[in-house]
Amino acid sequence: MNKAELVKHLAEQAEVTQKQAEAVVNALIATIHGTMRDGGELALADLGKFSSKKREAKTGRNPATGATMEIPAKTVPQFSAAKALKDAAAAAKA
Repeated sequence: MNKAELVKHLAEQAEVTQKQAEAVVNALIATIHGTMRDGGELALADLGKFSSKKREAKTGRNPATGATMEIPAKTVPQFSAAKALKDAAAAAKA
């Protein structure tokens, strides 16, 4: 499912217009981005927890040449799935 399909599905489920559903989806995405940018955490019951994690600088190897290289420190997004989401995925038809 992509964003357009999600908007259409939410509009049908919530009995609102697609424009209203898209506004809600965009607001949710903006809220998640803002929270993570500020170093915070957003937890949604039955879905999971969105946060950011700092990775330290490290030394790595270029797989093509074997040369060592420094990988700079950076902040990366992190998502931890809630038990309900894990259970739903486990119950999915194969």
